[in-house]
Amino acid sequence: MGTNDRKRIKTPANLPKRQQHITCSLSEEEMQIVERYLCKYKIENKSRWLRETVLQFVYKNMQEDYPTLFGEHDMRR
Repeated sequence: MGTNDRKRIKTPANLPKRQQHITCSLSEEEMQIVERYLCKYKIENKSRWLRETVLQFVYKNMQEDYPTLFGEHDMRR
């Protein structure tokens, strides 16, 4: 089975196109860590994995930092 034999999953037409780009640099050691992780968990789409991982981290932090009416100290009283 060659690389061209894989079936592509088509994305729905109603999803916005991803036209914005982000570039980052990794050291050789960091890249090896990422490659080992992708290989271990059999992740084939590096771009999708990276995008989902970063956005999940950002979303989680935004939820934790969401402003509240009262501070944490006041709510624990």
